[in-house]
Amino acid sequence: MTAFVFKEKREKMKIRSTKGLTFDDVLLVPKRSPVTSRRDVDTTTCLTPTINLRVPIISANMDTVTEAPMAIAMARAGAIGIIHRFMTIDDQVRQVRRVKRAEGFIVEQPYAVAADASIGEARQLMKRRDVGGLVVTDQKNELIGLITQRDILLAPDEKMPVNTLMTRPDHIISAAPDISLPEARTILHEHRLEKLPLIDKEGHLVGLITAQDIVKYDQYPDATKDNKGRLRVGAAIGVKGQDVDRAGALLAAGADLLVLDIAHGHADHCLEIMGELRRNFPKAQLVAGNVASRDGARDLAEAGADAIKVGVGPGSICTTRIVTGFGVPQLTAIMDSVAGVVDSGRDIPIIADGGIKTSGDLVKALAAGASTVMIGSLFAGCEESPGSTVIRNGQKFKVVRGMASLGAAMGRKAVEQTKDESA
Repeated sequence: MTAFVFKEKREKMKIRSTKGLTFDDVLLVPKRSPVTSRRDVDTTTCLTPTINLRVPIISANMDTVTEAPMAIAMARAGAIGIIHRFMTIDDQVRQVRRVKRAEGFIVEQPYAVAADASIGEARQLMKRRDVGGLVVTDQKNELIGLITQRDILLAPDEKMPVNTLMTRPDHIISAAPDISLPEARTILHEHRLEKLPLIDKEGHLVGLITAQDIVKYDQYPDATKDNKGRLRVGAAIGVKGQDVDRAGALLAAGADLLVLDIAHGHADHCLEIMGELRRNFPKAQLVAGNVASRDGARDLAEAGADAIKVGVGPGSICTTRIVTGFGVPQLTAIMDSVAGVVDSGRDIPIIADGGIKTSGDLVKALAAGASTVMIGSLFAGCEESPGSTVIRNGQKFKVVRGMASLGAAMGRKAVEQTKDESA
């Protein structure tokens, strides 16, 4: 009995006999090129079969890297950010909605205030929603006014009702919901408007176009946007039962893709929830991982993943390899995973997650077969990251931590306690 158990273990736990390659082990051979200027290079790539990026970079779903500000900055640059999952469902939904409302050709369901609300209430709502104006509607959702920060800037009394300072209907210029971008630009310019309400044939408010959003089309020509002109954003989920509910809430909030993200993605419970997600949300774009082998990539592809995240322990602050002894050098892991996708018969992209220390590493990952790369620690020091700021020897730093660290584990426990208390 004991001999059989040891034999079974030996068959399952195998040491790779050939040397794996990581980024520092290789250099790309220069070849003849027709490119005369770096500006002529097109880096457009596929994140999933239906989502393209002008810049093949994803900010990691780590709690010290990506929340709404980082995701907005990434999307405007032509890349994308993945909102981390270490918060309540409601908080993650708010983060996604914040990105989706950051800009877009038409603002659907613009924030509204009642005519009898106070100026103070309107000011607080603008601050909380991070907007420069509100529509004033009645109970039938008919537009009866507009109120902006300019209107209330020097208001002498916070208790004054909104209808005393709002722009009234007879001074509001509106348009039909099917207006084009050039037409909206012309109307806004000709009438020196900041906001253009969209009114349907029944007189109901159905949307809003702002001058600032149109300006952003010119400022960020490579921005990653959906078919409504909104910035794209992804959101991470786990593999517990409640994560199906989380997935539904995030998709309803406008998330463009879900990232099923656990340390070891080639596991039965990961494959099972992939099947459940695919059954419940057949049109959702699902990214699964992490894996580091040919078999792992093939199994996730066959389970219905739209992209596969590759990397077990290559990150600069990841301790998986140290603590568990598991992992595959990242360049080899990418190439093996590409082969696994080919085995599955599906043409889906590979995301190289972790180990990127230089721009050259990014290029090597793409050369090995990845379509995009996910980066964490290089973004952690940016102003847009949610990590805490510390001052040491007169220099400013931001805290970054791996998602298996003690600090991250304590953060997850605090989130669980918050959910229990609110239940």
